[in-house]
Amino acid sequence: MRSIIAITQVSVDGVMQAPGGPEEDPSNGFAHGGWAMGAPDEVMSQVIRETIAGEFAMLLGRRTYEIFASYWPNQPAGNAIAKAFNRATKYVATRTLGQLDWKNSQRIAGDVVDGLRRLKAADGPPLHIWGSSNLLQTLTAAGLVDEYHLWVKPVVLGAGKRLFENGAPAGQLTLVATRSTPTGILLTTYRAAGALPKA
Repeated sequence: MRSIIAITQVSVDGVMQAPGGPEEDPSNGFAHGGWAMGAPDEVMSQVIRETIAGEFAMLLGRRTYEIFASYWPNQPAGNAIAKAFNRATKYVATRTLGQLDWKNSQRIAGDVVDGLRRLKAADGPPLHIWGSSNLLQTLTAAGLVDEYHLWVKPVVLGAGKRLFENGAPAGQLTLVATRSTPTGILLTTYRAAGALPKA
């Protein structure tokens, strides 16, 4: 069985919306787009390189797919992230995109939860979900996320789409790895650990 691993940049107050740029996702008046793009951090860069070093497939929501598909195929050949993302199979949750032009992209057919259960049960590399906050809420609600790789930036945003929105199912997580970087980023890996114990 394949693992689903959520890889998410998140603020200290749990916001994951639009870390990369001001126009990434301004929905609901979000005014802090690009909040994760601070000073370069070599430890963070090394963790990204480690994350993309092995074989993996990608799970993407429509908005994240469109952002990635317009950017990563156009990067220089020596860009390690572009090389890994362009090579990976991309599974896209969308009912509105008529055509998926980024190579190795395919639509998740039918109900997204059923489709991802079938993907998990099949042979293949781990499934990385990068960003894709709406899709991530669906996967979390269905209990399909095996690990959360959280890159917690030392900022408070006060509003925005959160990693765990109200109504997320209660459950336990086990901390399996943690480290910090020179710029104060906390890099944590949590593994899903079942239901909360009964009082």
